[in-house]
Amino acid sequence: MRTGMGAGTGTGARIARSLVAVSAVAALGCTAACGGGGSGQDGKASRPTAGERTGTSSDGSPQPRDTRGAKDTQDTQDGQSTQDAQDAQDGQGTRGPRDPETPRGTPDAGKAAAGPLSEARLKKAALVTGDVKGYEIDTSGAADLLGGSAPAAPARCQPIADMFLFATDPAPENAVSRGVGAKDELDASVTTLALLSYGPGGAEKVMDGLRAATEDCTAYRHTGYEYKNVKGLPDPDRGDESVAYRLLASIEGARVPVAYTVVRRGTTLVAFSSMNMLKADRVEVPDELVAAQLKKLARTTG
Repeated sequence: MRTGMGAGTGTGARIARSLVAVSAVAALGCTAACGGGGSGQDGKASRPTAGERTGTSSDGSPQPRDTRGAKDTQDTQDGQSTQDAQDAQDGQGTRGPRDPETPRGTPDAGKAAAGPLSEARLKKAALVTGDVKGYEIDTSGAADLLGGSAPAAPARCQPIADMFLFATDPAPENAVSRGVGAKDELDASVTTLALLSYGPGGAEKVMDGLRAATEDCTAYRHTGYEYKNVKGLPDPDRGDESVAYRLLASIEGARVPVAYTVVRRGTTLVAFSSMNMLKADRVEVPDELVAAQLKKLARTTG
């Protein structure tokens, strides 16, 4: 369901906030590379946590904390005790989708759970710090960059415009997002991941829309910002189906290259976006993050 102008204003604010995050990391990356700026005892510029990279509003004021994120630690602790109850709701007792490494076309490929994963199950399945070497994962409310839908022009670009903040049509039943950052101070990339769960047919419809948009859309305008050079990338060949693409966003006077990888596993989408203002020609979603997230989702949901 499309939302009105109020949602568009909120979406624009979150888009601007994501630019603040990537700008801050790019500045720190340059400072570290040049040997200047604040430093610790080893002389390296201190890098903000993933939460610091995504927790600032466009005017520099602190972003209100999402109370959903504050429950993440408790959700993880309580996940096992509630597993049996969630199994019935999420179809855990049925045979789930294929392992992400299984070649497509095998007999069990594409078999989905009975219904959308609950928010608690998505949180349990999401990556945390320690799951992927060299990366830290922000599980606080500051990492929540999930936004609403606002009209894009031309309309054929709507699926790509919505995915900038992980909004989709149809809307997911449940969703969680995480901020991801490399521990390397010289890495100026900012990555966000989202797990989105859908009712029957919903995830497939979103993937169809994204795939069509990467073929038909080259540029668009959304919440007052310009997006150009939309280009579909080779299929990552992950999960039950996948799509990847890049674009160049012009936000608050800055040109921000963004790369996306979106993978469907049953009724759940695993979506990644990566920004890098220092290496525009090499911006990409780290494949090791995608692989790790798919494997954890498979282990968690069966």
